[in-house]
Amino acid sequence: MGLLNRYAETLTGLGSFVLPEPLKDMQVGLFNTQLANELALPDDLMQPQTMLDWLYSPVTPLTQHAFAQKYGGHQFGQWNPELGDGRGLLLAETTDSQGHPQDLHLKGAGPTPYSRHADGRAVLRSTLREYIGGEALHSLGIPSSRSLCLFTSSDTVYRERPETGAMMIRTAPSHIRFGHFEYYFYSSQTDNLQSLLDFTIEHHFPECKEALNPYASLLKAVVSRTARLVALWQTHGFVHGVMNTDNMSIHGITFDYGPYAFLDTYESEAVFNHSDHQGRYAFNQQPGIALWNLNALAHAFSGHCSIDEIKAALSTFESTFITQYQHLMLSRMGLEESEQEPSLALMQSWLQILETQSQDYTYNFRQLALADINNIQCPFRDTFVDREKLDAWWETYRELRLAKQGQSQLLSLNPAVIPRTHLLQQAIALAEKDDFSLAEALLEAASTPFDTKWDIHPFSKPPASTSHTSLSCSS
Repeated sequence: MGLLNRYAETLTGLGSFVLPEPLKDMQVGLFNTQLANELALPDDLMQPQTMLDWLYSPVTPLTQHAFAQKYGGHQFGQWNPELGDGRGLLLAETTDSQGHPQDLHLKGAGPTPYSRHADGRAVLRSTLREYIGGEALHSLGIPSSRSLCLFTSSDTVYRERPETGAMMIRTAPSHIRFGHFEYYFYSSQTDNLQSLLDFTIEHHFPECKEALNPYASLLKAVVSRTARLVALWQTHGFVHGVMNTDNMSIHGITFDYGPYAFLDTYESEAVFNHSDHQGRYAFNQQPGIALWNLNALAHAFSGHCSIDEIKAALSTFESTFITQYQHLMLSRMGLEESEQEPSLALMQSWLQILETQSQDYTYNFRQLALADINNIQCPFRDTFVDREKLDAWWETYRELRLAKQGQSQLLSLNPAVIPRTHLLQQAIALAEKDDFSLAEALLEAASTPFDTKWDIHPFSKPPASTSHTSLSCSS
């Protein structure tokens, strides 16, 4: 099957054709063979070197229709119409093994009409973080863009400091964001908004076509997918870091990785983005911000939906999120939903113990999964300070677990490995010296996070420091 360019050909007025500008001395740093095998790529593109070579020519299937999309977005709650693909290009579209559409999108491609005087580049630091993050979340069962290929170079890109320039090709069902609809609504481009809505339904939400009002059905679907996504984030202790509406995908996937992090020490108000001085995108704020963003998106549907239809769609967020979150958390702990009240109380007290005693989130969920429930004493009590409180909790937990079910498949729900910030920083430091060995090892672990072989590996252990790192969103 050949590559497609449906977005660029159908919605030509919603962006600009731009040729990518390769960096100096580009080389393939990482290539995702497994993902490549899942895509209907031309045979030539199964070779990463060919993929790189094609970026240097203006007349290849990857470059001749490369397209920068125009959109806007609410950034930290403030509307900004001056956004768009400032360093990314939609190269082409293909399908996956299930026949679903998948974009091939190049990040760090050079300046576009939407770069706002920036260089249009990405640095190896942020590119490698996104590459590993996307694959890690996918392997955890959290919907995400995915990482196909990473290119490094000899170019220096200047951010807070001089850094190595890099590019990556990622995949996603599409790169249509909340900010697309917002921009064409607020700029009163009625025809372009109509075309975007119809394109989205036709190619990405065809099930909505049969609804009484397809546009209301589309909005409801985006609300539902977003609620489920954020429930998964909260369950696994993932902090996106910059939930601006231009970083929110209509598909309900994790998108546009910046200063993301997984919680180490459980801190419900954790903030990792050093630009987020007010804590707008803190861990415990993510559900509320997701709903805020959906409200912002809903304004763009006001010409196609009644107020009651919009309210009905938005009203499904809270119940969908709560139901999904509670189900996921209780499942991770092996607790039955049929006895919801005591199970939820036990879950909340567990989180309180983790937070008040500054305990690691992922590691202790994994220890809970590994623990022998028949043991009267909590097997991992020695790592806690207030052991009497943990012992009392463990006694109640055992009773509830033993009364309702035997050993459950908790190991398949609680990862041994996540891409912790300190591990990513170590991998980046080596990659900047052209050594991708640690990055490849971390990718292997993050792609098989539930395998018990990682329980005895250093990747599974919490960092020595309990303080978290402040991260930059610049790339």
